[in-house]
Amino acid sequence: MSMIRTISLSAAALGALALAGCGSQEAGTRDQVRAVGSSTVYPFAKAVAESLAKADPSLKSPIIESTGTGAGMKLFCAGVGAQFPDIENASRRMKKSEFEDCAKNGVKDIVEIQVGLDGVAFAEAQGGPGIALTPEDVYKALAKNPYGKPNTAKTWKDVNPSLPAEPILVYGPPSTSGTRDALKELILTKGCDENAEMKALKDSDKDKHDKVCGEVRDDGAYVDAGENDNLIVQKIEANPKAIGIFGYSYLEENKGRIKGLTMKGVEPTYATISDFTYPGARPLYIYVKKAHLKAIPGLQAFVTEWSKLWGKDGALAKLGMVVAPDDVLAGSAKAVNDLPVLDGSQLK
Repeated sequence: MSMIRTISLSAAALGALALAGCGSQEAGTRDQVRAVGSSTVYPFAKAVAESLAKADPSLKSPIIESTGTGAGMKLFCAGVGAQFPDIENASRRMKKSEFEDCAKNGVKDIVEIQVGLDGVAFAEAQGGPGIALTPEDVYKALAKNPYGKPNTAKTWKDVNPSLPAEPILVYGPPSTSGTRDALKELILTKGCDENAEMKALKDSDKDKHDKVCGEVRDDGAYVDAGENDNLIVQKIEANPKAIGIFGYSYLEENKGRIKGLTMKGVEPTYATISDFTYPGARPLYIYVKKAHLKAIPGLQAFVTEWSKLWGKDGALAKLGMVVAPDDVLAGSAKAVNDLPVLDGSQLK
């Protein structure tokens, strides 16, 4: 290759060569960003991608895939190179086991950025009975073996005498979803631990505690609706006796069709999620492969674009994302600029 041709290589081509040269398992090239992960984060990531495409038409619009947080982590952690995603969108924090899987596959320089807040919302049709729930009610209704015994509850009244005698029918996220993980951590386990014996079990036998407190029944009372939160909205709108579980942004987006249910007397709202008084409040993240930043055209710009849109008057708030507190936003903006590598010591 002549010197002139070498100098005239485009930035995209240089990036592709850099990525292809990272190792034998990383063969191939790519000239656009690819992000996988959370269905909750998906609409926000799509908005960021569209904003970047408008801001810089020379860049190809990023590919955003709604795979669920858990499935996305597997794809993200599978390796470094053009055939692997650049970003993982997550509706909960990366697990220590996932971090270790990443490391085993050579994904060692990961940047964690909190992009906002969301809540695990429980909702029903506008004409629904307006069930007032607690984490303990939800645990007794949805656990496969509440307190170690098979779940025989058929109606909400079986769970709590103060609730209506309506059949338990809940449409929710699959096991690969970060929303499902958050449901387990923030609601089911909290409800389970209201029982002193279960709380003690956490110290004596953590694995058994996790199974008893977090395993969801599979007899039809809980319906895995896949990674399509809009489908859950449609299901509960069509059946006023059913309850749906999804990210708060979908509740906000469809508030004319469905309504949120209280949890421990607190409604899922922007304000209650923002100040964490709502029990299902949770942070949202993106995870970025630092090794891909210079190799994939537009990746750095895409990450920066998030920081332009996540403020109080930004486009993401208008879509239903709950803006993180000022100190968190400041830390996230610093992470976008400094790109600190996650060390995994604080992961669970």
